[in-house]
Amino acid sequence: MQNGMKLALPTIDYKERALDYIREFREYDSEVHGSGSLDYYAVASTYEAWLDKLRSDIDVANIPAVRAPALTYFYVRENDGRIVGMVNIRLSDGARLPREAGHVGYSVRPTERRRRYATDMLREAVRVCRAMGIGDVYVTCKEGNAASAGTILNCGGELESTFYSEQYEETIQRYVIRPSA
Repeated sequence: MQNGMKLALPTIDYKERALDYIREFREYDSEVHGSGSLDYYAVASTYEAWLDKLRSDIDVANIPAVRAPALTYFYVRENDGRIVGMVNIRLSDGARLPREAGHVGYSVRPTERRRRYATDMLREAVRVCRAMGIGDVYVTCKEGNAASAGTILNCGGELESTFYSEQYEETIQRYVIRPSA
């Protein structure tokens, strides 16, 4: 991967760095997206249980019909090993793909924002989607989240729809990144 960054599958070796990532979001009172529920497991359970959950997230035979199989990655800076972001890639179309969530959810730790990490990470996530046979990649953000909307647009996203989500009780913007982007 270019720019000294890499997507890395979570392992036990990342435990302390992952927990530090979540701590920073709490310190900044910032929402975590694309973490595969690490924010929940860091409080209510253990990192090891979260790793088990990630393994089950790709076990299609055991995933409820309303959920998409998913891969979760850390976005790691290679020169110091710091987790700069996280991305969750849902590997499905149709009924299993949540309209509110799309194919890709992502976040960048608060102290690393405004450095183009989100744009680069989303581009890498789209490459993973393409390698998995996903043509149109759907990505969502809250209406009014100019930073996320800008990231999606920088990656070739086109606004497909805006709708109110009963589940999240907020207005969502849904973008599509087409293969030609």
